[in-house]
Amino acid sequence: MPSPCLLLARGLVLMLLGFTGLARAETLVIAGDIWCPINCQPDAERPGILVELAQEIFAEAGIDVQYRALNWARTLHQVRRGELNAAIGAGVDDAPDFLYGATPVAQSRSCFYTRKDSTWRYTGLPSLAAQRLGVINDYSYGDELDDYIAAHRNDGERIQIAAGDQALALSVDKLMHGRADVVLENTWVIQALLARQGHAGALREAGCRTPDVPIYLAFSPAVEASARHVALFEQGLKRYRTNGRLQALLRAYGVRAH
Repeated sequence: MPSPCLLLARGLVLMLLGFTGLARAETLVIAGDIWCPINCQPDAERPGILVELAQEIFAEAGIDVQYRALNWARTLHQVRRGELNAAIGAGVDDAPDFLYGATPVAQSRSCFYTRKDSTWRYTGLPSLAAQRLGVINDYSYGDELDDYIAAHRNDGERIQIAAGDQALALSVDKLMHGRADVVLENTWVIQALLARQGHAGALREAGCRTPDVPIYLAFSPAVEASARHVALFEQGLKRYRTNGRLQALLRAYGVRAH
């Protein structure tokens, strides 16, 4: 019969193994609307730059990352309530109450796109007066444009709002079929969408908003572990910038940092 000391030692080992198993079983759930190449279809071979980045960084800490595609308004709501851990590709203006690291994943450059036959160019807010601007529900485009959109959101001759899981595709469809005159979107994202649709080069860039907006993996203020997750992601992101892994990931998606 094993001695009491041996039984105690075995018990301690099992407890430690159990705790290790629990740590490795930690799961972090991130979400966002389809904003490829930032985040693409969940079942895609390449699910998106920020998704792969999160999965690799947190895997080093034994944390499994699950990714869900949800419309943006629902994503922000569920992250704010702690039902999800983080929102993918958020700017600080999207959710000022969320937790952010010091280092953005990228700079989001948003430009105005029209049909090829248009001669209009964005030269500031007054130039939008006679244009039906296509935007996505609950997105932030910077303070100036956010104020403009809020002031005219109920006027369909000024603002066309798209919502749902395929909001950008809906905005582009409105533009193509003459129900909107201009669409405002991240340059990486709209180019990737047009390429997937077989319409690469189909739209005309008509100026960009400034300045570029830093985007992040934004963590829930309602989840106790969020501060630790922010720190882990920040450390990993800095390491990947230094060792070239981030740049290699961007190249794999055919984009480069602004």
